Amino acid sequence: MATVQDKLKQVKALFREMDQALIAYSGGIDSTLVAKIAVDVLGDRALAVTAESPSLLPEDLEDARVQAAEMGIRHEVVQTHEIDNPNYSANPVNRCYFCKSELHDTLRPLALERGYPYVLDGVNGDDLRDYRPGIQAAKERGVRSPLAEVGISKAEVREMAKLLGLPWWDKPAQPCLSSRFPYGEEITVAKLQRVGRAERYLRTLGLKNLRVRSEQETARIELLPEQIQEFVMTTDLPALVATFQSYGYRYVTLDLEGYRSGKLNEVLSLGQPALTP
Repeated sequence: MATVQDKLKQVKALFREMDQALIAYSGGIDSTLVAKIAVDVLGDRALAVTAESPSLLPEDLEDARVQAAEMGIRHEVVQTHEIDNPNYSANPVNRCYFCKSELHDTLRPLALERGYPYVLDGVNGDDLRDYRPGIQAAKERGVRSPLAEVGISKAEVREMAKLLGLPWWDKPAQPCLSSRFPYGEEITVAKLQRVGRAERYLRTLGLKNLRVRSEQETARIELLPEQIQEFVMTTDLPALVATFQSYGYRYVTLDLEGYRSGKLNEVLSLGQPALTP
């Protein structure tokens, strides 16, 4: 069985074959690892590009900038406008298809203009086993996923990032804010800003692994199961409720099952094929 060191060598070999590459870089640990390996192998022939949109927290954009500077990779920010696409804002089950279509329809021309033959993303091996319609959009546009190509799992991503000395190796996953809404509920800029403010508030309380699921006028807080009891006992709940209500929520609830990545996908029937536009 290949070790993490073996897989790291395989990814580096892929980059050496590419010669030049543009990385779709969100600042999350997956794309950060890809950017780190790219700059280690390609130097200034690697470019990391972050898409700025209402579904990205300003703090996450700043994290991406700081991390890129520390890794020494060239970094640029582009604007994407997926929220203007009614196929996206209507929030169908394949919403991510339209998000990644917008992203890569923006990055591909930029890559060609700059002379980069490859656009890469941070999709890992575990992602291929989840319902991720955005992966289809990326593949249709010729995007490569070096972590998935080598079969690197999420746990191995973190292990590899730690091995390479990235201080963010244990950074919590932070998918786009649109993932906080149940399928079928329209997504607007105001709603994205509201849920973003709610999550920022919880982080000021010292919480890291969390989600605020936004369902119409209700905010449902998800925390790690082992944190729930302490949270209830030590948090000024009336102040929290008042704060969330000031953001525009009417009801504030706590999910007693706790946080689990991809929970909203559980409403999809098992075995449902990926939908296409």
